[in-house]
Amino acid sequence: MKLRVLLVATVIFCLTGCVSTQEVMKKTKKSSTATQSTQATKTTASTVNDSADVASLPNEKKGWWMKRMDNHEQPEAQNEIDISKYDAFYVDTKNKDKKVMYLTFDCGYDNGYTEKMLDVLKKHKAHAIFFVTQTYIRDNVNIVKRMKKEGHLVGNHTVKHKSMPDLSERDIKEELITCADYCKEATGYEMDPYVRPPSGEYSERTLQICKNLGYKTVFWSMAYLDYDVNNQPGADFVIEHFNKYYHNGAIPLIHNVSKSNAEALDTVLTNLEEKGFSFPNIDKIKME
Repeated sequence: MKLRVLLVATVIFCLTGCVSTQEVMKKTKKSSTATQSTQATKTTASTVNDSADVASLPNEKKGWWMKRMDNHEQPEAQNEIDISKYDAFYVDTKNKDKKVMYLTFDCGYDNGYTEKMLDVLKKHKAHAIFFVTQTYIRDNVNIVKRMKKEGHLVGNHTVKHKSMPDLSERDIKEELITCADYCKEATGYEMDPYVRPPSGEYSERTLQICKNLGYKTVFWSMAYLDYDVNNQPGADFVIEHFNKYYHNGAIPLIHNVSKSNAEALDTVLTNLEEKGFSFPNIDKIKME
């Protein structure tokens, strides 16, 4: 029994690399009696055991891309990797005939528009997922709490928004686990088990690491240049983009720092509702 406790403690120390022996033993004792959590934020011995599989996978950096369709069909996307086997997706393939759209917001920092966007979502009874960095949580605790209270999901956008393929397995885990743990500590809410890779950069290795931690990786099927606060496309552009490229099961990438998005969102949702669209949470997507 003592040997088993020692082995578990050693595994936890190797994974975190930043806790004392006393803290490890306390966590080990607690974990022996606690019910195993399904949340991606929990580190387990089985996660560590997946490292061998990760090491054998390619780590060539990929940048997410998709091909827009002019006839409102679901767009084509990168086909070099079968992302579905890594619990990753960019569109709801099972709802090609259903008018649903899954709103996703990337939040690296706040620019004064997020709460206005939340007001619009509330008005339309629309749900969304907000991918947040640790810095965003730190500086906007009450906004993150509001997201959760109003029925939205809060996903992981890592601690420092670094390109995952450039990081070691240990550093990727630290980026994800630290961000998730901080969310729970700062807001009282668990982070939802979805991750958006910073800058849309990924590899088979990084997708597998995310999967091993219990995350689903979310890419996108709609996007436009909205993240440069000094070079905004304008509200009319955003409205027209959605009118031209909407499709069933869409997952648009929307940046919360965009003034154009804030000004256009109400009209965008109104137009889509008139076409019969609804906006459920992304956890309604059924994986293949």
